[in-house]
Amino acid sequence: MNDNHRRDCMDAGPAGTGAVRPGIKMVRYRLDVGCKHQVTSEELRKILIEESGVDKNNINNINIQGDYTLVELPDEMPQDIFLHLKTVEIKQHKLDIKRVKARNKKRGNNYRRRGKQRSSPPGNGGSGQVGGA
Repeated sequence: MNDNHRRDCMDAGPAGTGAVRPGIKMVRYRLDVGCKHQVTSEELRKILIEESGVDKNNINNINIQGDYTLVELPDEMPQDIFLHLKTVEIKQHKLDIKRVKARNKKRGNNYRRRGKQRSSPPGNGGSGQVGGA
């Protein structure tokens, strides 16, 4: 295992936070290769540049996990390049790129609604008593 691979997998934090041109919307993608496939952020960056033609400064936040990697690429990626990247292999493993849906505040609200019910239902003042006294 080389030092770059060890650093990428142990750190597993975002790498490659280059300067993005202003006005370019970035989208997060999931690649089906990760630490267990012994890939490095440098190798992923190189293959993405070679196979998609994306500018090296527009590959951001490479986050290598156990069996997948998250990476941010420009939103305007043409469909044919996206489909091509699904079939590209690195170290005999297909990238099988997928767009990751953005998380939003709605998800947090849904979690709270499905959580534990409050001890006092709304409308009875929370006292638990019926009638006045």
